Amino acid sequence: MILDSTENFTTRQASRESSIEAITIVIADDHPVVREGLVAIFKSQKDMKVIGEAIDGEEAVELCNRYLPDVLLLDLRMPRKDGLHAITELTTLRLGKPRVIVMTTYESEEDIRGAMKAGAKGYLVKGTPPQQIRESVRRVAAGDALVPPNIAAKLAESMARAELSARERQVLRYLANGRSNKEISKILVISENTVKAHVKSILTKLGAIGRAEAIAIAIKRGLIKPVH
Repeated sequence: MILDSTENFTTRQASRESSIEAITIVIADDHPVVREGLVAIFKSQKDMKVIGEAIDGEEAVELCNRYLPDVLLLDLRMPRKDGLHAITELTTLRLGKPRVIVMTTYESEEDIRGAMKAGAKGYLVKGTPPQQIRESVRRVAAGDALVPPNIAAKLAESMARAELSARERQVLRYLANGRSNKEISKILVISENTVKAHVKSILTKLGAIGRAEAIAIAIKRGLIKPVH
């Protein structure tokens, strides 16, 4: 057996690395520091290339339609169009659907459930180590769905519970704002008995014994925002 010289081996290795098709990435986050940090994480990787940066969901969709990236890394809370709406819009495309990884500070059951249901393939919390972020991008680009154990546990817990309907969510938001059944019935143009039925269903689905407990549970799960 004839072994390659060190010089020949190095040349061949460099040739193979240069022939690797890089994973193209678009980053969407309204905080410049976050975008800069993510770009720096990928900059040293020969198999990854950031091809666009978006400051909101609207721009994220535009860049994905224009450049057709392999992976979109985006935040959930952004101006103009939030991450959830951007994911939903992108997953309806016939061509050029990027594989989406959510990277956010929010990890409530509702955020996780909504993102994965909309079509996200990964979910990471900001502060995740750089190596884990890079590995997540590689695996998602290769076709895997990747959710860390703690996020997966919350998702499983959420999926095991009955989901509130759109109308029940409306009623719940008005309850959290201190509205009475009569006031809610006038706002939604439905009967007071229908409101009562919705409230009963909400309590049952949330496992609450009263309105105050239902509101507390809903805030904890991310179903509604705290009232200040």
